[in-house]
Amino acid sequence: MTHLPEQNMASTIVIVGLGQTGLSCVRYFLKQGIVPVVVDSRDVPPGQDELPAQVTLYKGGLHPEILLQAKQLIVSPGIAIATPEITAAQQSGVEVIGDIELFVRAAKAPIIAITGSNGKSTVTTLVGEMANAAGVRTAIGGNIGIPALDLLDVAEPYQLYVLELSSFQLETTHSLQAVAATVLNVSDDHLDRYPDFEAYRQAKLSIYQHAQTIVTNRDDALTVGAEQDHDGDTIKQSFGVDDAGYGLIQQQGSTWLAYQGKGIISADDLQITGLHNLMNALSAIALLDAAGVDRIKTLPGLTQFTGLAHRCEFIRKLHDVMWINDTKATNVGATLAALDGLKSSVKGRLYLIAGGDGKGADFSPLVPALRDDIALTYCFGKDGERFAALADNTKLVGDLDTAIAEISQLVQPGDWVLLSPACASIDMYVNFMARGDHFRALVKAL
Repeated sequence: MTHLPEQNMASTIVIVGLGQTGLSCVRYFLKQGIVPVVVDSRDVPPGQDELPAQVTLYKGGLHPEILLQAKQLIVSPGIAIATPEITAAQQSGVEVIGDIELFVRAAKAPIIAITGSNGKSTVTTLVGEMANAAGVRTAIGGNIGIPALDLLDVAEPYQLYVLELSSFQLETTHSLQAVAATVLNVSDDHLDRYPDFEAYRQAKLSIYQHAQTIVTNRDDALTVGAEQDHDGDTIKQSFGVDDAGYGLIQQQGSTWLAYQGKGIISADDLQITGLHNLMNALSAIALLDAAGVDRIKTLPGLTQFTGLAHRCEFIRKLHDVMWINDTKATNVGATLAALDGLKSSVKGRLYLIAGGDGKGADFSPLVPALRDDIALTYCFGKDGERFAALADNTKLVGDLDTAIAEISQLVQPGDWVLLSPACASIDMYVNFMARGDHFRALVKAL
């Protein structure tokens, strides 16, 4: 391996982990006239072919001798900061941050920050579309779509940023001062990365630090930390199914989204369905209100929103049977939200397809729904056996093809079929989108 000259390493910026986030960091530093070094543990890091020639890439390990000589490590979200090599560098005085920290230090417009175990991509997209509909030039990024640093390199500056932030990104972000921030919900996820659930939750709650307004979920006490209860300088708002704050009311024979008991818009005017989507809409309204965006001007963006691909996405109605793709439900809470949101619409029986890599999560919260709301659950993947053991009305199969083939022979008019895995896809697919695309192709072929 080639070693960098020690005199150069004294001021070196080291990017740990390549991929799309790492490449965005490289581009950012090069524009500042700084040539960083990249370190990646993989032998063939994704994106290495796009790396500019002047940037040195050290691969096949984290190379502690390089990390220890750096001034600053920019760690990609996929790499735990608890990794021994990174911990050692941090203990020796090296600053350890992520791309979002770089972004918030440079951004000149207000930031709406969104996290949660489930629904954050939907809410981030919805907030961005509503703001743009109101005539506010708004960028969407972070853990969704365009890497955050790339949003800075535009000819016409943005007036508002809407960032989806994962717990991993929040771990390396310390200077965020959001105009409005929310933790939508908290449920078991990424327990293969965190020592326990509370550590994961605290990573989520850190989004509230220095926020002007925090928006919590009244129906999920885990979205509120003790420090938020006693922080007198922060404006506090909340959303929930009751009629307090941002909530729901009944008027004119239908359900309305409301604020302090006054109707804002009828749920009948929305193209997204399910109780979970009404909560998503309420949180979006609350965040934009906090950011000072004209609510009346945002509502056309809400009524035009049809949801995200792979998130309770309608695929096909065949012989009066509905096929729904919710492959983005990669944890237990997401699947519970989908089941709760959709079950009132099902006239016949509901069939569930689930399984994959459970990431160490506890599946037991699913048991009542599997037993009471599901006709039959087909399970597959790495944790398929563990999933199938949750209830008697389950069947273990080898793959998605088998599940679709068998269910297609069982369904009757009025039935629904839902792919909502409650697990990651990495045991069998490149990503959750590939799993959803496979589901779509199989259903379309019926």
